[in-house]
Amino acid sequence: MSGTGARSDPYAVEAAVARAGLVRLITLDGGLTDPRWRAAFAEVPRHLFVPVYYVGVAGGYERRAADHPDPERRAEWLRGAYTDSALATYVRHGELVSSSSQPSLMAEMLDALRVEDGDEVLEIGAGTGYNAALLSHRLGDERVTTIDLDEEITGPAREHLAAAGYRPLVITGDGALGCPERAPFDRIMATCQLSSVPAAWVAQCRTGGLILTPLATGLVLLRVTGEGRAEGRFLSTPAYFVRLRSAAPEGEHGDEPDGTDAARAEAWAATASLPREALRDERFHFLRALSAGALGPRGAYELWRAARRPHRSRFGVTVDGDRQWAWLDTPDGPHRWPLPGRG
Repeated sequence: MSGTGARSDPYAVEAAVARAGLVRLITLDGGLTDPRWRAAFAEVPRHLFVPVYYVGVAGGYERRAADHPDPERRAEWLRGAYTDSALATYVRHGELVSSSSQPSLMAEMLDALRVEDGDEVLEIGAGTGYNAALLSHRLGDERVTTIDLDEEITGPAREHLAAAGYRPLVITGDGALGCPERAPFDRIMATCQLSSVPAAWVAQCRTGGLILTPLATGLVLLRVTGEGRAEGRFLSTPAYFVRLRSAAPEGEHGDEPDGTDAARAEAWAATASLPREALRDERFHFLRALSAGALGPRGAYELWRAARRPHRSRFGVTVDGDRQWAWLDTPDGPHRWPLPGRG
């Protein structure tokens, strides 16, 4: 279901070649097994969603843009738009506020979401609009809603979507609150990091629907099983996203403050004192992030060792009303702990 009404694109030919190469790369790595998602990635022009992006350099970020006066720099910008990399797209006061996610990770998330024809989807974190365009290609504009906190993000996202020929509903608002006026949804996906799952998302998703969200440094896929209840496991892949920004006071919607400088320093010191085998293992850092505030660095390490260095897919999350907890292996087993901001 391709976009219509797209504007004239001077880079169309070169971009089509680059896009085909990106699709081949993702497919060779085992992604895009669904031909409908493969068609979406092959047809949605990512470069129209990243007319400006930033690459990390010593001391900050370097700007790359479609409007650079040097043709070689414009060619560099276009090549970068079709690398299998996340692209920083909005940097404010030196802090990364928004980005375009790594395409292969987006493909894995969309596949895990298991959308079906006719599904209504809510995306938390509009970003550049690229992911909303992929969803619109698959489902149609009228079935896709995307939300972000700032008009500085949603305004350009609307422009990018229109330039590519897609018109899903783009809302400026607090993603932690969902979108009650468009609920219920069959699928909810977030492209921003959280420390627990906002209750509004569970309430606004139909029973049997799926919620896919970054949590700690992973992706948890929850199935809504009843009113206020959802449960599911983490995907096996690592995932790092920009943190959810909410208009609510810190600590609400499961997005806890980091604590005082002294508390952070104490936690870092306790982590640094752990054996090198843990500090070098990404699986431990996932558990450390997932259990922050509950187990502590030493407790997380002892569990990690006792459980034989568990992979992400052994962990899960249960939401039950105003309670939610993470767990290892089984929801009611001996190894579980409340998520931050929850009882």
